[in-house]
Amino acid sequence: MTEVERNILQALQDLEGAVASMATANPKPDLLPLFARLEDLTRQLPRTTDPSLLHYLHKKSYEKARLFLQGRDAENATGQCRHD
Repeated sequence: MTEVERNILQALQDLEGAVASMATANPKPDLLPLFARLEDLTRQLPRTTDPSLLHYLHKKSYEKARLFLQGRDAENATGQCRHD
């Protein structure tokens, strides 16, 4: 895993934690900086990045991207776009 991919995985985990805390957090976490960070990191990925990861990130399928980066891509269900 590259450094950028590690940073993306960390950002995805941060986002997941922030979303999980929404029900009880006061004040609610601001998710916009997390989304901006993910978009910035996605732009830093080289062209040789696995096409599945790029697809997940460009389509904002962040849970699928996280599973992919954790080596758990087999757990990803086929989406409506029919991309594996």
